[in-house]
Amino acid sequence: MLRILYFGHLVDALDSVAEDFELPQTQTSVADLCAILAERGAVWHEALVGNKSLKITVNKQFVDADSLLKDGDEVAFVAFMVG
Repeated sequence: MLRILYFGHLVDALDSVAEDFELPQTQTSVADLCAILAERGAVWHEALVGNKSLKITVNKQFVDADSLLKDGDEVAFVAFMVG
C-alpha cells in the first residue's frame, strides 16, 4: 500500500489531499504510478502527466520518474500554478 499526498493546486484540481493506493504486483515506477492515476480522467492526466511544475517526492526525498516504488512508500505530488 502506498500513501499518496497531494499539495499545491492539486488539492483543488483533484479534490483530494491524500489517499491510500494499492501498489500493483509488478514493479512500479513513479512514471507508472502517474500513468495509472492519469487514467482516472482528463483532470488527473493534465495534473500528473507532462505538468512541468510537478515535483514528486518518495519518503520525503525528491525523485525522478524512473524511481521504483515499494510497498509502504509515501509519495507526494506537489504542483503550483505558474503565472
